[in-house]
Amino acid sequence: MKLDPKALRYMSTEDFRVLTAIEIGSRNHDIVPTSLISQLSRLRSGGVNKFISDLVKRKLIASEANSKYEGYKLVYAGYDYLALKTLSKRGSVASVGNQIGVGKESDIFVVAGDNEEEAVLKLHRLGRLSFRNVKNKRDYFRPDQSPSWMYMSRLSAMKEYAFMQVLHSQGFPVPKPIDQNRHCIVMERLDAYPLRQIEAIAEPGKLYSELMDLIVRLAKHGLIHGDFNEFNIMIKATGAPILIDFPQMVSTSHANAEFYFNRDVDCIRTFFKRRYAYESVLYPKFALDANKEFDLDVQVAASGFSKKDQAQLDSFIESGELGGADEDRLPSDEEIVYMDDSDDDNVGSSEEDKAHGDVNDSVGAEDSDAEDDIIEQDRLGNTIRRKRVA
Repeated sequence: MKLDPKALRYMSTEDFRVLTAIEIGSRNHDIVPTSLISQLSRLRSGGVNKFISDLVKRKLIASEANSKYEGYKLVYAGYDYLALKTLSKRGSVASVGNQIGVGKESDIFVVAGDNEEEAVLKLHRLGRLSFRNVKNKRDYFRPDQSPSWMYMSRLSAMKEYAFMQVLHSQGFPVPKPIDQNRHCIVMERLDAYPLRQIEAIAEPGKLYSELMDLIVRLAKHGLIHGDFNEFNIMIKATGAPILIDFPQMVSTSHANAEFYFNRDVDCIRTFFKRRYAYESVLYPKFALDANKEFDLDVQVAASGFSKKDQAQLDSFIESGELGGADEDRLPSDEEIVYMDDSDDDNVGSSEEDKAHGDVNDSVGAEDSDAEDDIIEQDRLGNTIRRKRVA
């Protein structure tokens, strides 16, 4: 998906208030009514229509032709702008450069912060593929709910950032995490290349051993990568490996831990045999080499990514829908809908509330669905709702 941040500098405070209102309203509405947008943004109905029209022209929101009432929904481009606005205020992203990578569930760009140092911006985009059966297979969606790809993308980004923080603090070879907001992560840019692009290695046996040792080291710290392959391993000029991409990482206490561990090992063995004609009879085994000595899995749970978030995202990933038969079919933004999330936390709302406190006030005062809720910021700057305790 193309990311064009040029219009960001020309958008007014009112534009972002309307965009924020649509994001908040999406908590309880697939299509947010214009009247609710006006209430949440605290703009007059006549004035809000002008800003809605501008946002539609910029393709940051979309209307629904089949809706029974006039309303709009946020699309990924609008979600990008909300995240970039917050990251810009924090100084993490001051400019956006070229796209340097694209995956089935993410886009990668070069960016620079206020310090003018280059970094990498990763935008999680779950829902890019066709997930026709997710609604029927997810037990955390009620029958009348639709899955929110933006909400799941936010969880995926939160998980990756949490793991990256913990792994980096423990000296694992991972990029340095810089910032996270909504579905976006900012991390250091490394002078390295994906293993899949390297046709020849002087000492394949040495790299093979290092990678197997890294799998074992992760397991001894209570973690399994879950997607340990040539696409998620970067090689520096020195030959040292760097591990990236952590949304599928699980604990060694997971019910399917041995399966994920063996799959990671088999991926490396198969790749080295196919690409470098190298095969070793030595490889780690879960029962012998995955004895847990540290509890990084517990530390991640305490870092802001809750067990509930983990359970939802694990269930989503383990369904097998990622990379399914329809993976070549890319849906338009209009196919992406929001879930009717009645849970008491982890709702994808907005960071613009900090800058515009009366948006928060309007939610409690004028949105009848939210009168018993409290809106507040979590440690990562994401706005969440929780039930008011009597």
